[in-house]
Amino acid sequence: MSLSVIGVSIDCRDAAVLAQFWAQALNRPVAADPTPESAVVEAGDPTAGPRLGFRQVPEPKSIKNRLHLDLITSDFEAETARLLALGATTARRVEKNGARWTTLLDPEGNEFDLVAG
Repeated sequence: MSLSVIGVSIDCRDAAVLAQFWAQALNRPVAADPTPESAVVEAGDPTAGPRLGFRQVPEPKSIKNRLHLDLITSDFEAETARLLALGATTARRVEKNGARWTTLLDPEGNEFDLVAG
């Protein structure tokens, strides 16, 4: 028996809006008919990672994510600027043991890391 991750689900206030941010960030398509209640960002190429599902929940985000996405780029400064222009905000910058990353927040405050690679 084997398992594969086919998707990651993210709770949010407005699924269509948050899916659009992530679709632009990852250069992926939003699946047909997104609504405030439910939206999906398609994986496209299987090497691009799992699809992202967004589901509206009634409660607001109140604590740090227990799970977050790590993105890697060879053009760290340009990608940081692009993600900020899309609506992300900077939470913290880290340089440690030769590694460098920035923890960003998506438009609903979900943490994700952009890693220099």
